[in-house]
Amino acid sequence: MFSGGLDSTIAVHLLKSLGVDVTALHFVLPFYSGSGNDFGEIKESARRLNVTLRIEEEGEEYMQMAKTPEFGYGKNANPCLDCRIHRLIKAARIMKETGAMFIATGEVVGQRPMSQRRDCLDIIEKKTELRGLLLRPLSAKLLKPTIPETNGWVDRSGLLSIGGRGRKDQIAYAKHHGLSYPSPGGGCILTNAQTALRFDDLRKNIPDFSLSDFKLIAYGRHFRLNPTLRLIIARNDAENAFIEKMLLPDDYQIVTIDVPGPMSILRGASDESLLELACKIAARYCKARNEKLTGLSAIKKGKTCTFEVCPANDEECQKYRL
Repeated sequence: MFSGGLDSTIAVHLLKSLGVDVTALHFVLPFYSGSGNDFGEIKESARRLNVTLRIEEEGEEYMQMAKTPEFGYGKNANPCLDCRIHRLIKAARIMKETGAMFIATGEVVGQRPMSQRRDCLDIIEKKTELRGLLLRPLSAKLLKPTIPETNGWVDRSGLLSIGGRGRKDQIAYAKHHGLSYPSPGGGCILTNAQTALRFDDLRKNIPDFSLSDFKLIAYGRHFRLNPTLRLIIARNDAENAFIEKMLLPDDYQIVTIDVPGPMSILRGASDESLLELACKIAARYCKARNEKLTGLSAIKKGKTCTFEVCPANDEECQKYRL
């Protein structure tokens, strides 16, 4: 399993150096699936390592797992242990389909508190039914030998014994072998506090939320106008394009009339007073935010309602913002 980060890059390089034929399997979170992303960075990472890359874009299955994770959430909305199990079960299916002999990951014992403690690694193997077929090359010498090692498919003596949260050993390995890898990022978007707030709001107000609802928590500015009505306003051109793709038949699309402005979606039951409120909030983020009146259109199923509104001020926006 290949994220393209430091640990998975080392895992691929190490296995290749031991003569293993590797296919890099990369999972894409639902938030980025169907977004039009060409995944250039991960493709370039695989190209540098000279390995075949398989990209799996996730959707409904992942969302259902995230709604009710067996092992709960981390600090925010991150179902780390359940996510790992979910992906390895899918990887196991792919392993059987393609005739691969085992699965390897970049996991390091003790690096992540929710999914890489030693007891968590045991839970993962039990739940995925991959006991003995799940190799962790960076920490292999700290763990019991796996089937690939005992059967001689992989030379155990060439594997590593890295443990803990530090990255010193990994960075030294990468430097020694001239490996490129991206700078460490903020991790999974579900570890983000603001995204978690939106996720919790969605579960509370719309328990049977859709995949489109789930994807939208990663984009734009969010406003809860009432328990069933949510406004999402794009922050840039890329979000304009993505939010437009998420538009459902019963949504209102809110756009400015005579000035540049962001794409907005109003989702849920609404009357005219709330339509006007949504337009006022959307007007706050357009080029005419300082004008006394701004024109906006709310469009649904080909029908258009036009409003001349005074853009909301920051205090008004903050009252509804998630």
